[in-house]
Amino acid sequence: MTMLEIIEKKKLHGELSREEIHFFAQAAAEKSVPDYQLAALLMAIRLNGMTDRETTDLTLEMRDSGDVADLSAIPGIKVDKHSTGGVGDTTTLVLTPLAAACGVPVAKISGRGLGHTGGTLDKLESIPGMKVAMSTDQFIRQVNEIGLVVAAQSGYLAPADKTLYALRDVTSTVDSLPLIISSIMSKKLASGVDAIVLDVKTGSGAIMHTLEDSKALAEGMVRVGRLAGKPMVALVTDMSQPLGTHVGNALEVKEAIDLLAGRAGGDLLEVSLGIGGWMLKLAGITETAEEGEARMREAIASGAGLQKLKDMIAAQGGNPAVCDDVKLLPQAAVIRTSVCGKAGYVQKMDTEALGLASQAMGAGRETMEDQLDYSVGYVLKVRLGDKVEADTPLVELHAKNEADAARAEAAIKAAIRIGPEPAEKPPLFYAIITE
Repeated sequence: MTMLEIIEKKKLHGELSREEIHFFAQAAAEKSVPDYQLAALLMAIRLNGMTDRETTDLTLEMRDSGDVADLSAIPGIKVDKHSTGGVGDTTTLVLTPLAAACGVPVAKISGRGLGHTGGTLDKLESIPGMKVAMSTDQFIRQVNEIGLVVAAQSGYLAPADKTLYALRDVTSTVDSLPLIISSIMSKKLASGVDAIVLDVKTGSGAIMHTLEDSKALAEGMVRVGRLAGKPMVALVTDMSQPLGTHVGNALEVKEAIDLLAGRAGGDLLEVSLGIGGWMLKLAGITETAEEGEARMREAIASGAGLQKLKDMIAAQGGNPAVCDDVKLLPQAAVIRTSVCGKAGYVQKMDTEALGLASQAMGAGRETMEDQLDYSVGYVLKVRLGDKVEADTPLVELHAKNEADAARAEAAIKAAIRIGPEPAEKPPLFYAIITE
């Protein structure tokens, strides 16, 4: 068997065998064939697709190309959540403490932000002293002691995906459904959890901009999860505007703390509770997702969710006092408010452009080597469908200097359309896809 034979077969619409897919995944993990041959096969897959069986085989072979975490030392059903990414998406920091407070053992591996989407690890590292790197033994010990850990990947998980992900970015094959599914699911399955809740975004700030494509991605991942023996649920949620009102690392931590403290509500809370309700159901804590949501609301009211976040911050070397005084989080040098400038209705947002505006302020990266400014970002004061006047506050800017604030203000105003016709508020949930 050679790589050229596999490329030729897929080029001619053939269905690859498990052995051929194993050869491909191992070649990617070990870099034993030239990048141009891997790229050729990626393009053949992008053009000709894969069957469900091929996609599942690729997912499992990518999972098995490196380490597979063993979380059997943690009692109970370990449930993870994964989001396909967006702007102001701070659900992990809201729902994982609530789920843990309700009895779900949460052992979560998260990532960093790149481009217009934020990363959970970057948000956590805005907390003074907070550490996200730990050994597997430390990871398991913390879950057993406090029921919750959110940390960086340790070990050698899905190395085939690392190679293929980088090649997809430079070969225009990022939008291949089988490749997206196998990339996400191989890492999730390698993380060792027992069940997974997926949050698949749709809209201008999502990887999939149309509802049809987002549903197809969600359904594909649920099918692969089922074939791999993992209980899964996927929720298709809105990303036609930032999910939370706060965009930027320390600002998003502040919003999560405000929600857990019961001082705030809104779309971020409702989506977090929707995802968390399914986590509790898959963990066997409640009979239904609705009961799970109710339990999580009780954890907010009692303070148990906020206490669980404090416990995690303390366990990972951070200062838990930020949960009592959010001003202990990094503060920007320039904080000022900009108004809408015209009357009308908020009709549309270019959410990707809003994410890039935050990135340009220093809250995000263009390359993984870029250094972040944890204090910068902004707080949006309007939502889609809102009626506004010329003097209605539009955005509170948190910048390192006035020049950055002015550039961000211009970018944000350009990304938000205000017009004379009323606009409907988009739904938060479009679909729930189960096995």
